[in-house]
Amino acid sequence: MPPKGERRRTQIVNTAKQMFIDKGFQSTHIGQVCEKLNIARGTVYQYFQNKKEILFAIMDVVLEKVEDIFDQDDFNEFFNSNPSQNHILEFINKRLSSCISVLLGEPIVIKLIFKEIVGVDEEVNDRVNKAIASMEKLVALEVEELMKKGIYKNTLDPKITATMIVGGVLLVVYEYGKMKQDVLDTHLITNMAMNYLHGVLK
Repeated sequence: MPPKGERRRTQIVNTAKQMFIDKGFQSTHIGQVCEKLNIARGTVYQYFQNKKEILFAIMDVVLEKVEDIFDQDDFNEFFNSNPSQNHILEFINKRLSSCISVLLGEPIVIKLIFKEIVGVDEEVNDRVNKAIASMEKLVALEVEELMKKGIYKNTLDPKITATMIVGGVLLVVYEYGKMKQDVLDTHLITNMAMNYLHGVLK
């Protein structure tokens, strides 16, 4: 897409998602987005068939960024360097904080997950659930790799572990956002990574 077209698409997405947050999904119409941007309806329809597609585009970008964070080549390169336990903790810290940064960059995704966007239907909910399932699958694959390398005990269930990790991160981001606290605080991220890596047993 030409740079001008990409800029226009970004303007439409940013304007629409803020209106979804402020007014609710059902109460926001394409015409209102056009009015806010002073553009014709046809301009929006060049990029999106309807407002659901705008939501889906936002979720797709978040998922792509999370997939980049859990890149398998980066993982293999890191562990081929024979890292120490401290370096492994730093590595997991970085991955967790990067994921949280992505979620913080698109607060509408967290609001969708916790049903705070008014007016969404089952199709949107289904798409949100699929996005969460995709994130869990990425984490489960990483847990499996860590088990193979002897870093995690082989009695873990990767799927259950991944569901707990992803669910925990999403809930922490949501709760800290409600309290207007810094979810990227070093102490918080380190504790989450420590729980991820070591659990809570002495």
